Amino acid sequence: MTRKSMPNSEGVGEGNATTTVDSGEQDRILDWGGFPGYWEITRSTADTDGELLEMRFDIETVPEDGPFVHTHPHAEERYEVVSGVLEVYVDGEWMDVSAGEEHTVPPGTPHTFRNKTPVEVINVHQPALQHEEFFRRFHRLVTERGVSLPPEGFNDILLLAMLTTEHEEDIYAVSPPHWAFRALAVLGRVLGYRLPD
Repeated sequence: MTRKSMPNSEGVGEGNATTTVDSGEQDRILDWGGFPGYWEITRSTADTDGELLEMRFDIETVPEDGPFVHTHPHAEERYEVVSGVLEVYVDGEWMDVSAGEEHTVPPGTPHTFRNKTPVEVINVHQPALQHEEFFRRFHRLVTERGVSLPPEGFNDILLLAMLTTEHEEDIYAVSPPHWAFRALAVLGRVLGYRLPD
């Protein structure tokens, strides 16, 4: 784990943020309509030939809890805080990462995040693997299928479990445990649930 001050937080991620998007390329904006906020893909998997995925998070909503505790088995995740304070949970402890600081979570390390005030963050997954596909499919579950965050109903939980287990090389549940996600995913398929492509 590393935590250090960023040499210059202004302009972080601007390098490719204004790159012209081909008409055939998917929209770079993932607006969740609440937590986890408004995301912009500033450097896509295609932009970096799979080296990394970079996104800019603007999170106005103040949640009680963040996403479920998870690991990325084969990639590190980095949070570079541009404004506000991001709370990062790593290996059982919460820490504040303030504007101008960054924190890197090594592969395989249980973590999540939350915020008590509005925050702007550059988020990087390296290597990119299939993280972008996971986030796009997750976004479609929220915006097209009405899945709530955090998941509230049985349908929400089944669909989230199915998506997570289909991407377990990218994201692996810790709490609740991944075996529970696998069992729910099997149930979801038996009941005829289908995920977006």
